[in-house]
Amino acid sequence: MIRLDRVHRACPRAVAALGLVAIAVTAGCTGPQALTVELPDGTASPSALASAPPLQPPPQLTRARVDAAVDRLDDVVRSAMQKTGVPGVAVGVVHRDRVLYLKGFGTRKVGEPGTVDADTVFQLASVSKPLASTVVAGAVGRKTVGWDDPVVKYSPDFTLKDPWVTRHATLADLFSHRSGLPDHAGDLLEDLGYDRSFILGHLRYEPLAPFRASYAYTNFGVTAAAEAVAEAEGTSWEDLSERELYKPLGMTSTSSVFADYERASNKAATHVKVDGSWQARHVRNADAQSPAGGASSTVRDMAKWLRLQLADGKFDGRQIIDAAALDETHVPHILSQPPPAPAGRSGFYGLGWDVGYDSHGRLRLSHSGAFDFGAATSVTMLPSDQLGIVVLTNGQPVGVPEAIAADFLDIAQTGHPTVDWLGFVGRIFQQQEQAERSRTDYSKPPAEPRPARANSAYTGTYTNDFYGPLTVSTEDDALVMQLGPKKMRFRLRHYDGDTFSYETAGENASGLSGVTFSANSDGEITKVRVEALDENGLGTFTRN
Repeated sequence: MIRLDRVHRACPRAVAALGLVAIAVTAGCTGPQALTVELPDGTASPSALASAPPLQPPPQLTRARVDAAVDRLDDVVRSAMQKTGVPGVAVGVVHRDRVLYLKGFGTRKVGEPGTVDADTVFQLASVSKPLASTVVAGAVGRKTVGWDDPVVKYSPDFTLKDPWVTRHATLADLFSHRSGLPDHAGDLLEDLGYDRSFILGHLRYEPLAPFRASYAYTNFGVTAAAEAVAEAEGTSWEDLSERELYKPLGMTSTSSVFADYERASNKAATHVKVDGSWQARHVRNADAQSPAGGASSTVRDMAKWLRLQLADGKFDGRQIIDAAALDETHVPHILSQPPPAPAGRSGFYGLGWDVGYDSHGRLRLSHSGAFDFGAATSVTMLPSDQLGIVVLTNGQPVGVPEAIAADFLDIAQTGHPTVDWLGFVGRIFQQQEQAERSRTDYSKPPAEPRPARANSAYTGTYTNDFYGPLTVSTEDDALVMQLGPKKMRFRLRHYDGDTFSYETAGENASGLSGVTFSANSDGEITKVRVEALDENGLGTFTRN
């Protein structure tokens, strides 16, 4: 009989399972190649035992079950579109290195001719992240960089608020959102029109949570790491992505440059819902955060990438990306979602991937992408079954791509949906949108508001190290606030006393928000706090 304490001392990764004395020896542990375990009745187990348990559950989905789910995809997609009105959807499915489904539905742009097909180019939003980590895995495989290399090794100007964290933050730290940067750090600078260089250079002002102990989703953290890899390769991120991934896989309609999406003749415009109807109102140029959210592609191209992911970096028999470097992107690096109940499952983040485990113990890799300006996307993979699905849409996030993927996988597993996935996911998006709104309803001023001062008391220039200058001037007897390199203009409307409201703009717009001026002991206005810019305590401007 083998004693558990000895096994654990010899190999910390060994685990006790199956009740009394069964022992599982995971890959990488040393020791005997077969185990004999004494059973409760004193007999011995058979000697012909495997040397180790499988690294993941064996395949559970037959080709027939997957085919049956594929056969129902048309109805699943049309039902989601009918319930939400989302204008266009494209879906691709890969199983065991074969593309089983490529199809488009609906229209590319409301009010104009042009239907969605498998070659329609969509903006991917944050589905760009697992693409980006695939590109970096290529560089890691060639030993140009390592996942555990500090970012400053390749980007000497990279700076965070804490000097120690600056020196030690690695590519993996930033790709897994565990650097300590706050949620969506730098995104508001992008909304104001600042470019990538400016935003990365201003991350040093962001407050930091505990390093490697805190998860917070940061587009520009990922972008900083990707930029460092590009610098190590002596090229730009956009060219590195093309060279490392898009060209070898023949992803001819995929790009990390907004201009390529913009010039595509067969592209899906972004749509938002206004007064009950879907409208193509906005254009989203995400070049500033290209590695994290600026890629565009088609389901035909994305199916090629899914084949590579599910084949350990191989494509058409060629090893395009090193398998070990790619595997590292699929491993949990930080807890992103604690279990909702004692028996619930935790959520993790890998390197550009959401990492989870389903009720059957299978690894499930996924990522969603969302532009409030009008794009929603998702990709989901079950590596043990070599099954993947990508869903691209041209409507603001209401849960459609995630629900289509969940329905498909549910049908493949059980033969029918077990949850109202569109209703479930849709409620999550609604709750998130409500949470992002200002706590104060600035559309309803007090019945008897305190009067404002004369406009001249507020006009002038206010400075802020993070956001740059803010200018308040008058126009037609109204106050106007200007911000950013493009001098974006916001009309201020009186709310109460020295507080005004304005309509926020950009990808992270949150409706009406507040602007509050404050005076010194002499009654002179000296500061102004812009509520929508103050989530991390950086939204106060000081008057010159």
